[in-house]
Amino acid sequence: MILTRRELLIGASGALLAVTLPVLASGQPSVLIEMRGTARGERVWFDPFGVAVKPGTRVRFVNRDSGNAHTVTAYHPEVLGRVRRIPEKAIPFNSDYLLPEDTYELILTSPGVYDFYCIPHEQAGMVGRVVVGDPGEEGWDNSAVGAGGVAESIEAAFPSVESILASGSISASELK
Repeated sequence: MILTRRELLIGASGALLAVTLPVLASGQPSVLIEMRGTARGERVWFDPFGVAVKPGTRVRFVNRDSGNAHTVTAYHPEVLGRVRRIPEKAIPFNSDYLLPEDTYELILTSPGVYDFYCIPHEQAGMVGRVVVGDPGEEGWDNSAVGAGGVAESIEAAFPSVESILASGSISASELK
């Protein structure tokens, strides 16, 4: 079967609409955080590992590390009995293990600071922080900052709220 140019353009337009319509229909802003690792696995990280978003933003995590499974896990008593390091009104999250190219999405609505980690790689410093909204916003909850429950080396791995708000995003490549 040979398609005319018109039939080809109509088909291509339909395919493009099918791919973009769900994103347009959601009306929600989104950010991407990738899970990364070196080829031999001696270093693992979230990239960016610090990001500022507006309430209602969809945060999509993708495992881009071909050699490791990773998780996206909130610090919360309901998830492995950890100290709460997300806003009090926020729903705790845990992606379970994501294999290479697997994704996990969540929508963050409560203003404040969300700290998260990778279960098997927390001690390797694979942690991150999302700041939702602004400190002056109604309902702002920064109780994650200084909440404890982690080793000093892990605490030091979180970027400051101020640096995240100043730059909007902090990538591992910026630390080199």
